[in-house]
Amino acid sequence: MDITLFAGSIETWKGDALVACIPESKDQLPPLLQQIDSLSGGRLRNLQQAGELTGQSLDMVLLHHVPGLVANRLLLVGAGKPEKFGLPELRKVAAAALRHLKSKGVRTIAFLLPPDIPIADAAQAVTEGALLGDYEADKYKTDKNDQKKVAAFTVAGLDGDQQAEVEAAVGRGRVIAEAQNFTRDLVNEPSNALTPRILAQRALEMAQQFGLEAEILDEKRIAELGMGAFLAVARGSDEPPRFIILRYSPREPAASAPVFGLVGKGITFDSGGISIKPAEGMEKMKYDMAGGATMLGVMRAITQLNPPFRVMAFVPAAENLMSGRAQKPGDIQTSLSGKTIEVLNTDAEGRLVLADALTYAKRLGCTCLIDAATLTGAIVVALGNLNAGIFASDAVLLERFLASAQAAGEKMWSMPLDEEYAELMKSHIADLKNISGQRGGGAITAAMFLKAFAEETPWLHLDIAGTAWLDDPKPWSARGASGIGVRTLIHFLTHYPVGQAPPDGPTPASVPRGVKS
Repeated sequence: MDITLFAGSIETWKGDALVACIPESKDQLPPLLQQIDSLSGGRLRNLQQAGELTGQSLDMVLLHHVPGLVANRLLLVGAGKPEKFGLPELRKVAAAALRHLKSKGVRTIAFLLPPDIPIADAAQAVTEGALLGDYEADKYKTDKNDQKKVAAFTVAGLDGDQQAEVEAAVGRGRVIAEAQNFTRDLVNEPSNALTPRILAQRALEMAQQFGLEAEILDEKRIAELGMGAFLAVARGSDEPPRFIILRYSPREPAASAPVFGLVGKGITFDSGGISIKPAEGMEKMKYDMAGGATMLGVMRAITQLNPPFRVMAFVPAAENLMSGRAQKPGDIQTSLSGKTIEVLNTDAEGRLVLADALTYAKRLGCTCLIDAATLTGAIVVALGNLNAGIFASDAVLLERFLASAQAAGEKMWSMPLDEEYAELMKSHIADLKNISGQRGGGAITAAMFLKAFAEETPWLHLDIAGTAWLDDPKPWSARGASGIGVRTLIHFLTHYPVGQAPPDGPTPASVPRGVKS
């Protein structure tokens, strides 16, 4: 989809549909809509007085052939209460408007930027929303309706002096949204079309396209390094594992900056192994590599946005299946760190592959670790499908990450890491066990298991099991993979203070626990 800019008078824009936001208010129309109302002879005000134009969040009124406008249609999208309207809401409005108009066969759209948000920020959010809203998980459909496809999206409501600023913002928005859609593409792939080897090949092709250094470790090299926990998970499948490593080095590196290690779970299909999952819903377990896909998407954007410090991504990719070679409950595995793990449940496999990946990231010099994984059903019990769970060993790291989540419009909530939970992960016959055996707190004990491998390195864990997949479409999004975490991580890495050493310090109870977007 082409994205263009329009700096002329809105009444002269020629295309299929003009989109404008309207706040929830019974008093008066905002100045931008007053102008349209005046051109139309009071048509908008009449609709408002009749109660048809409410401005309630995502409420849509589509008008045809409005007097005074060249555009064929005018779509008015409710922005909700003005005091609650910001960039996250604007992003959703742009996405929902595009999806609504696309369903009606509209091919050219112009979106009027609201005047009460800084223009560059608004242009970036609208661009992201349009590209994310345009995404469809229909790769394997043979009866696509090509008539319902938006050809051009125009950012309007600017003047000539703002052209360069808005162009740069639109460029950033495109990079970020395309990275998130790249992640969604990977997660939506069926597991027969995205085995560990194919995922590694896709990562390699992306790295070559965008100038990242890439290394793919095969099963022989993984074994030589001593990644016993990772290999134990992969052993049950005929498909061999792959360990994907991507490296970004800035053109002008900052002094005393951390080296970020992004670790993502890459289980391309998870049957649960010998501790097999129920049949109902198992088809969705192709999405168990969403954490790894998130990190690949982030790296795709980072190399284009060029933050001034090194970033590496680590994606241990495997299938968790059952066979005569599969690991069994009661087995003990030796991890890359040397710590031994008693496997009580083979369906708690994500933490095993992440354990070796975290250890390897430290060995390669990463001084700040962030991992993402569809790790536990327990996080869904705790937070539902609205918030991702965040666990952090460092107060500064947590605070900055939550601020980035808020800026990116992704809902996340901080979870506790009290040391008492670590006691639940101690084994009688090994250093650790891979599940606590307790009914409650499963997301926390899983995080404590990972923390044992991050050790003293500042570390943050993102459990996206409840948010990486949408069972039902939203007005602003297709069903399927959400790409959660991509925007937050990009914002975090591109806004990290230059010249600062890695964060260090315990997480106090006073740190804010979440963000609402």
